Amino acid sequence: MGCGRVGATLAQSLENYGHSVAVIDQNPEAFRRLSPDFGGKKVTGLGFDRDTLHQAGIDDTFGFAAVSDGDNSNILAARVVRETYGIENVVARIYDPHRAEIYQRLGISTVATVRWTADQVLRRMLPMGATDEYRDPSGQIRLCQVDVHAGWYGRSIRSIEEAAGARAAFVTRYGDGVVAHTDMVLQENDILHMLVHTDRSSDMERILTHAPKVES
Repeated sequence: MGCGRVGATLAQSLENYGHSVAVIDQNPEAFRRLSPDFGGKKVTGLGFDRDTLHQAGIDDTFGFAAVSDGDNSNILAARVVRETYGIENVVARIYDPHRAEIYQRLGISTVATVRWTADQVLRRMLPMGATDEYRDPSGQIRLCQVDVHAGWYGRSIRSIEEAAGARAAFVTRYGDGVVAHTDMVLQENDILHMLVHTDRSSDMERILTHAPKVES
């Protein structure tokens, strides 16, 4: 739902991956953003209207993305699709970060546009400690990008995990993602991505943003 820049790009990407796609928008002029060779359905209407959803093929749908410009419309559409039609793979774009957190805890995956953009800009300007990249629907597990103290360079992933009480998920090295394993050694300029229980996240951040303790 939503054929703005994000919706049109998403629809085209899904089709390029071989999926059948239907795009819903109130404004038929919005479909001009789609590529001329787009082969999916173009449905004019509201994404939370049942007739519109049926026209788009909701009964045979694997996933639904609510990416219109309105938080209320995205939330309502996401809830209708999830609760009425039982679609599990539902994502909603929400500008208000506080509302995004609430709906994330209700089991609706959200992309908080304003917070995500602000975090990305800040991360490129300043060391930020630990920044969320994902939270599970319960809010208990975080996947974080962690700015580590230079003293951790040259240490093994095993020693970092043991010290931080968290699990290393992957490392971004020279722009490529590398699955972390215990014998891997953290290098300068590596970006570390950690999985941690929310209750442990503050401790993890404090430990990894400071120099490691000198081993006796």
